[in-house]
Formats: sequence, structure tokens, C-alpha cells
Amino acid sequence: MKLDRIINSLLETDLYKFSMGQAIYHQFSDYKTTWSFKCRNTDVHFTPEMVQEIKDQILAYCDLRFNEDELEYLHNIRWLKGSYVDFLRLWKPRFLDFEITTDAECGLSIETRGTWLNTSMYEIPTLAIVNEVYFRMQYDYPKLMKSFNERLEAKAKAVEDGTFILGNYSEFGLRRRLSAEAQEAAVKRLAVVKSAKSHFVGTSNVYLAKKYGLMPVGTMAHEWIMCVGQGTHRHNPAYSNYYALDAWVKEYGVLNGTALTDAITTDCFLRDFDLTYATLFSGVRHDSGDPYEWGDKMLEHYAKLGIDGSQKTLLFSDSLDFERADKLYRYFSGKAKVAFGIGTYIANDTDVPPLNIVMKTTACNGNDVAKISDSEGKGLCKNPEYVDYLQRSINWRMTHESKPITDWEVPGKDR
Repeated sequence: MKLDRIINSLLETDLYKFSMGQAIYHQFSDYKTTWSFKCRNTDVHFTPEMVQEIKDQILAYCDLRFNEDELEYLHNIRWLKGSYVDFLRLWKPRFLDFEITTDAECGLSIETRGTWLNTSMYEIPTLAIVNEVYFRMQYDYPKLMKSFNERLEAKAKAVEDGTFILGNYSEFGLRRRLSAEAQEAAVKRLAVVKSAKSHFVGTSNVYLAKKYGLMPVGTMAHEWIMCVGQGTHRHNPAYSNYYALDAWVKEYGVLNGTALTDAITTDCFLRDFDLTYATLFSGVRHDSGDPYEWGDKMLEHYAKLGIDGSQKTLLFSDSLDFERADKLYRYFSGKAKVAFGIGTYIANDTDVPPLNIVMKTTACNGNDVAKISDSEGKGLCKNPEYVDYLQRSINWRMTHESKPITDWEVPGKDR
């Protein structure tokens, strides 16, 4: 490797990978998935030297194991069980699951194939490695860090002096961070900001949460809904949210309950977010579409169910900066518990544009899977015919289903 090791601990991933990982281990351990990398920036090119460094860094990551101190930390997270922690004691990444080539328009192609238990864990460290390699090898990195630190300090002071009121907010930037150094600097600085109306509650990076005594934050991602709902031909994909919510409640009950709404559109999600789930889940997360329309829609849904929306959390996590978060907080404050997960703006704000890179599940058990969010361009599926099928399934359900479903009416539900 030309650079220092980028990932130094298997804790250096987002918390929801462990939350989903436990449920996968207990309920879907035989599922197999394919993940595909995509760079959405049209003007970015990875050189062969960068690709080789990425390979070397991922190979180094695959040599890591959990140590007992890390496992004890995970065991103390109240919804993680001893059986899963024991599995992690034996687990390590498998480099043979990776295929890394230069066969892509951007110069970098990455696919991972294997058990969902394995491949799910690769997403976040892989994206963090790609980001850091690119920015260190493409630019004058010390100059980037200088601009990063200047902007970070301006952010901290704007929160301290009350320019921005954010309520409870967390750092969600691991996958698109400038570097490990930059993310740690941001977490360390924001953790000591003093403000009466803005509270930095934690980070999705479990390693940094442990290091600085912060709350690790996060519950589920789109992969959960896509794989649970679409990973078997027995399921009608328009009911993906039902299957995913059902399996989550089976695993966690009332713990760890923030539901992601936009895997196959929020309107379709609301068909399955009935009184039971809306009561059990402590809140919902926004990740695409107009956040004001979404929040109002969620509050209206809670009201129709007879639930006091002011006791539920609206977690916003889509392309936020402090100005957008401040406006959302002022609009929804008092109507609901408002929280923010802010990523790139905190972890990769410099004088150059950040990368817009993703690594998404594209197949599960040999079946195509897809996301149809509330914003165009956020999905990644290799089979347009499947996306069309999924959209038609959703449209049929939204047009023809006139009443809330029960367990007995769900297609493919085990009797």
C-alpha cells in the first residue's frame, strides 16, 4: 500500500450494519446477495494506481478481526444479543467475495458476491476506502484538510452562537468522508459544542462512538427492505415493507425502531405502516423526496391512526446541511420529535466537490432487487425490466387495494 491503512477496526462501520446483521444472522443466514459500486459523478475518473491502492486497502481490511474489547462494547448495546456477538467473534471479511477491476466508465468497478451476512458488512468500509484513496491521490490532501478544518470550525461556531438551531443531530458521514482523520476531527469538535438548542447526540461510526463515549446511531437501510421483501419469488414486491417490518419486529420488538419509508415509495410504505407498526416503531426516517411534504404526510398518517405524532421521531437524513436542518427543525418543532443524520456536509466539506458514490444490493438469491424512492436517480438495478415490474406491482396495489391488509391477505404469507 502507498497509503497508511485506512480501516483499522471492524467497528469502523455504521451501526445499522450490526442491527441488520443480527436480524440477518437469526432469520436470513442462507440468503446470498450481489452488491455493485457506482460513481454518480460524471467528471470523476479513478486511475489504475488508485484502483490498485483500493485493492490493497480492501485486502488489508480483510485481515482484520474483532478483539474482545470491541465485542464487549457491541454486547453492551442493549438490542444486540450474545448469539450474534459470538458469531462476530468468528467472523472476518473474505477478499474472495470481491471483484475489483477497471472495467467501468469511471475507471473503477467493484462487485461483491456471497452470503448477505458477509456482503452487507463490506459496503461501508469499501466506500470509505474508495473516498479516501481518491482524495489523497487526486488532490493536495494537506490543502484539503486545511479547508475542511476551517469550514468545520465555522460550522461549530454557527451552532454555538445560535445561527443554526438543530435540536438533536448526529454525524452520518462515514461512507463519503474525506478521510478517517477528517471524520474524527469533525466528531471530536462537534461533541464539545455548547448550545442550549442544538445537541450533538452521536455518530453512526461505531468505532468513533466507542472511542469518544458517544451514542452509536442508526437502525435499518434500504437493503433490509429490498432483500427481505424481494429476495424470494413467493413475495409480491409491492409488499416489501410489510415483510421487512414484520421481520424487524420479530427480532427487536419495541427496541431499535426507526422505520425507513422510501424503499418502494413512502405512499406504498404507509399502506403497511398500520396501527401495530406505527405504535411499535418510535419513529421514521426520511431519505428522499420533499422533506416537508414527507413530514406532513407522516404526521397526518399518525393522526389518522389516533397516534400522537408529537411523541414520534421524524429523522431526516437526505443531503442535509445545517441551514436545511435548521429550517426543518423550526417547521416541525413541537409537531414531532425532530432529529437529523448529517453526512457529507460534516465529513467531507472542502474546496472541492465530494464524491457521490454508492454501493447497492442488485441481486438477492438470484433475484433482481430494486429501490424506487421518492426521488429519481437514487436507485441502482441492472435489469430495467425488473424495475418496470416492481413499479407496475406498486401501481396495481395503490390503485386496487382499498383497505388495510391483514396477515391473511398478504401474498406469500406463511399460513
